[in-house]
Amino acid sequence: MRAGSPRRLTAIAPKGLTKVFYSDDGSTAVEIALKMAFQYWEQTKKKNTKKKFIAFTGAYHGDTFGSMSVGEIDIFVRKYRPLLFETLRAPYPYCYRCPLKMSHPGCKTACLGVLEEMLRERRGEIAACVIEPGFEGAAGMITAPPGFLKGVRRLTRKYGVLMIADEVAAGFGRTGHMFACNAEGVSPDLLCLAKGLTGGYLPLAATLATDRVYSAFLGKHDQFKAFFHGHTYTGNPLGCVAAIANLDVFERERTLDALKGRISFLRELLDDIADLPHVGDIRQTGLVAGIELVKDRATKEPYPANERVGHRVCMEARKSGLMIRPLGDTIVLMPPLSIKGHELKKMARITRECIERIAR
Repeated sequence: MRAGSPRRLTAIAPKGLTKVFYSDDGSTAVEIALKMAFQYWEQTKKKNTKKKFIAFTGAYHGDTFGSMSVGEIDIFVRKYRPLLFETLRAPYPYCYRCPLKMSHPGCKTACLGVLEEMLRERRGEIAACVIEPGFEGAAGMITAPPGFLKGVRRLTRKYGVLMIADEVAAGFGRTGHMFACNAEGVSPDLLCLAKGLTGGYLPLAATLATDRVYSAFLGKHDQFKAFFHGHTYTGNPLGCVAAIANLDVFERERTLDALKGRISFLRELLDDIADLPHVGDIRQTGLVAGIELVKDRATKEPYPANERVGHRVCMEARKSGLMIRPLGDTIVLMPPLSIKGHELKKMARITRECIERIAR
């Protein structure tokens, strides 16, 4: 269970994820999962037609060509579209600006119905469904309603499609669970991890797989079924030692237990910001939140992009010693898991004051 042992990961991962392939960052973890999913079907079906991926609106999965292909945010991928492969796109539940023009919970998560229709019609073509469990980060901290992730998993199983969970941002306590998948008892076929694996100190990532996926890569030498993928710093020993030290801290300090109070306190603090006239929506899951600023609260009209309201709020916060970032006009609060109560209170106070000064 010590240095370099993948058992440290498989012991805490969602049930059924027993194999680990190391890499060095989130983009490569996703790229590896895409390649594994594609090759899995190539090596398990005599005549493979499952060569496409289905992902979600607003997705961001990294900056390599495969991860850009399953991502959608235009500013990241527009210039490279001629080089990217086609991806099918299902609606992610952005409930504040519902793509189906409905309201939750009355909609009964109708976006799952759209996903099911796509899977039903094209399951013979789809190798895997790729999702950011819990929330879509780069899209503006879009939090999925309870049950959505579980519904996606049910549908992928029903229609014989692999599920890739990209927990590069959500993993290692960020949502209040070790992994966002744990919140709904979901076990994907492939799980992508990075960022919090080493506490952010050194680059290390991992793609976890089930025995079922792993077994498709076994065979005689001359069958060449192996996963021919490897980068110079894949599974870097120093990165692995940092990861083990980080997991030791989780155990020793009972980090997940300590998070419960901080998450509740953050929710209280956000309630005090929600009444500001230009705060349209506040989305929180665990110890991460997005505060969406709007020009008109009643109509949800956004600010013109050239006004850069979110950017200006974050620059104003720096004057008071708070480093936060905008995603468009959504203010992101993503403090370290070790943050203290008085620090959360100060963070919320400065954020509120800067929104009041800048958002007009």
